[in-house]
Amino acid sequence: MLMENLKKPKLITFNRLWPFLWPRDLKSAKTRLILAIFTLVLSKGTLILVPVIFKAIIDTLTGHASPCDVLMWISLYGAMRILSSFFSEMRDITFAAVTQRALRQVAIEVFDHLHKLSLRFHLSRYTGGVSRIIERGTKSIETLLTFLTFSIVPTAIEILLVSIVLSLMYDMRYTYVIAGTMAGYIFYTLKLTEWRIRYVREMNDADTGVQSKSIDSLLNFETVKYFGNEAHERNRLDEGLKVYEKAAIESKWSLSYLNMGQAVILSVGLILILGFAALDVQKGSMTTGDLVAINTFLFQLTIPLFNLGFAYREIKLSLVNIEEMFSLLQEPYEIRDAEDAITVTDIKTGITFEHVDFSYDPERSILKDMNITIPAGHTVAVVGSSGAGKSTLARLLFRFYDVIGGAIKFDGVDIRKISQKSLRSLIGIVPQDTVLFNDTIHYNIAYGNPGASEDEIIEAAKKSEIYKFIQSLPEKFETRVGERGLKLSGGEKQRVAIARTLLKKPLFFIFDEATSALDTKTEKLIQDNLVRISKNKTTLIIAHRLSTIIHADMILVMDKGIVAESGTHDELLAKNGLYTQMWQRQQQAVEVE
Repeated sequence: MLMENLKKPKLITFNRLWPFLWPRDLKSAKTRLILAIFTLVLSKGTLILVPVIFKAIIDTLTGHASPCDVLMWISLYGAMRILSSFFSEMRDITFAAVTQRALRQVAIEVFDHLHKLSLRFHLSRYTGGVSRIIERGTKSIETLLTFLTFSIVPTAIEILLVSIVLSLMYDMRYTYVIAGTMAGYIFYTLKLTEWRIRYVREMNDADTGVQSKSIDSLLNFETVKYFGNEAHERNRLDEGLKVYEKAAIESKWSLSYLNMGQAVILSVGLILILGFAALDVQKGSMTTGDLVAINTFLFQLTIPLFNLGFAYREIKLSLVNIEEMFSLLQEPYEIRDAEDAITVTDIKTGITFEHVDFSYDPERSILKDMNITIPAGHTVAVVGSSGAGKSTLARLLFRFYDVIGGAIKFDGVDIRKISQKSLRSLIGIVPQDTVLFNDTIHYNIAYGNPGASEDEIIEAAKKSEIYKFIQSLPEKFETRVGERGLKLSGGEKQRVAIARTLLKKPLFFIFDEATSALDTKTEKLIQDNLVRISKNKTTLIIAHRLSTIIHADMILVMDKGIVAESGTHDELLAKNGLYTQMWQRQQQAVEVE
C-alpha cells in the first residue's frame, strides 16, 4: 500500500531519476548499487537473529545450563550485533558513491540545460529563485535515495521477517496485532501526509520568493543606497517572510497531529502484544526468554516504524522539490541547432541582415524590414536614439533570439543553419553593460581564452590600457573584483571587458558602447588601439558618441527600428538629416562642457 501510494503520483519523477542511479555507461555504479542492496539484506537478516539469540540467553540463565553454553550464546549475540552493524556501514559506504555520482550528474545536467535555455527565459526569472530550486532539488535527491533505499525497503523487509518469525514461534494473535498496527499506522500516515503536503508547497513557494527578493536586493546594493530604500527593501522582504512564517507554523501543527496519532497507534499495538505475552508467561505457555524476545522484536520494530512515517514524509517532500527541479529540465529550448548545422571558421564575404523583422513582445516591434550589409574586413557603425534597436542587433548576431522574419547570414548562410558554438566562437563583444565574475582580474581577462598564456593576458591588458592600473594594485592580477565587478569603477570594468574580448581574438568584433564609461583621454588611447586591432577585421560598432565612429567605412542611422540613413561620416553630414542633427547636438554639448 505504501509503495503503491508512492509510485502512482510520482512515477514520472522516479523514471526520470532512475538513469542517474543505473547509468548505461558506468558499470562501477551498478556494481555498487547491487553490493549495497546485498549488504542491506545481510544487515537485516543478522539483526532479526538478535532477539532469538537473546531469548536463548535468558532461558539459559533461568535454567541449569553450563557456563560454556551461556558464554557461547552471549558470544553469538555479540557477533550478530557486530555483523549487523558492519553490514549496515558497508551498505552506507557503497551506496554513498552511487548517491553522490547521481547528484553530480543531475546537477550538471540541470546546469547545462539552463545554459542552453534562451536569454528570454533568464530575463524572465529570478536567478536566486532558480538557484534555490536547484539547491533544494539536489538535496532532496539525496534525501529520497537515502530514505527510500535505507528506510522504506529495509523496514518492509524487517516487518515481513518479524511477522514470519513471530507466527512460527508463537500464537497467531501476535501476527494479527502487528498486521493491524501496521495497517492503521500506514493508513493514518498516508492520509495525514497527503493533507499536510500543501503547507510544505506553500513554504517552498514562499522560500523561493524570499530568496529571490533577498538576492536581487543585495545584487543591487548600490541602487538601494542611492535611493535610500533600505526600509522599503526590508518591508518587501518581510512580506515574503510573513507568508513563509504562516505556512511554517501550519506545517508544524500538521506535523504534530501526525506524530501524536502515530504514537497512539504504536502504543496501542505495543500494549496489546505485551499484554498477550505477559498472560502467556503466567499460564506457563511461554518462558521469560520468550517475553524478552517478543519485547526485543517490538523494540526493533517500533524504531523502523517511526522511521517509516518520517521517511514517507521526507520522500513526499523530496518528490515535490525534485519535481520542481525537473520541471526546469522540461523548459523547451527556444534556440536549437539544426540537425544538419554546419561549422564556420572564417568570414569571407561578410554579414547581412536581409529584411529582418524582430520583436521581444508581439505588441512592440523592434526591427522592421531591416537590411544591413557588413562586408568582411570592413567597419560598420550603427547610431541612433535609445530604443532604436541598436543593441538588439548584437543579440541577434549571437543568436540569443531568432528573427521573426527575414534572415541574418554569414557568407550567405543563414545563421540558423550554423552551429551556435562555431557562430559564437567567431564573434567577440564588448557589451554596454559590463558584468564581471566574482573572481580575480586575471580570471576575468583569461575568461576570453582560458588556454591563453600569461604573456597573451598581459598583452591584452596593455592594449586595453588597464595594465598600469593592475600593476598599481597590491595584489595586481590576483585582485578580486567583487560581485558583478562592483569593486571596480565603470571604466575599469569596461577596460577589463575589452581585454577579455581582445584575448578571444575573434574574427568579428562588436563594440556596443565599448568606451562609454571612460574618460576622454583613456577613451582616445583605447579607441586608437581598437582601430588598430580591428583593422581588416569585420567590425560592428554600436555607438552613442559619434566622435568614436568617424573612421567607420559605413555608418547606419537607426530610427524606430529601420535604417533611416546610411553613408560615411562626410556623406551623412552632407545629407543634413538625422545624423547631422545628432552631430550638431553633440558638438554643442562638447563646446558647453
